[in-house]
Amino acid sequence: MTEKKWTWIRGTKYLLDLMFYSGIVVTVTLPFTVRWIGEQLPYLIRHYEETVIIYFVLGVSAEKLLWELRKIFRTVLAENCFVKENVVSLQKMGNWSFFIALMAGVRSIVYMTIAMGVVIFVFLIAGLFSKVLSFVFEQAVEYKEETDWTI
Repeated sequence: MTEKKWTWIRGTKYLLDLMFYSGIVVTVTLPFTVRWIGEQLPYLIRHYEETVIIYFVLGVSAEKLLWELRKIFRTVLAENCFVKENVVSLQKMGNWSFFIALMAGVRSIVYMTIAMGVVIFVFLIAGLFSKVLSFVFEQAVEYKEETDWTI
C-alpha cells in the first residue's frame, strides 16, 4: 500500500480514537453539561431527566458503534480486512445505527428539531449501508477462503 493511503488510514484511525474517547467523556459528564446548557436553553431543564437518559442511551450506542468501527480499522492496519469478524462488526454497526435512529425518534417525542430529523435520516442511511457492506464483506470472505483453500 502506498504511503499516501497509509496516511489516510492512520489519520482516520486517530480521528476514530479521538471520537471514541471524547464520546466517553461527553457521555459520562451529561448530568453536568445538560444542566449547564440548560441555563441557556430552559427547555432542557424542564425535561432534565428525560434529556439525560435519552442522550446517555444515544451516547452509549454511539460508543458501541465506534467500538465496532475501531475493530474493523485494526484489521485494515493489519492488512487483513476480509475476515468474518468484520462481517459481524458491520452487522452490529447496522443494528446500532438503526437503534440510534429509533432513540432519536423517541427523543423527538420530547421535543423535535430539524437537526434531530437529520440525525434520524443519517443513521437510517448508515444502518442500511452497514448492512449492505456486511453482505459484500461476507461474499469477499467466502471468495478469500475458497482461494486460500485452492492455493
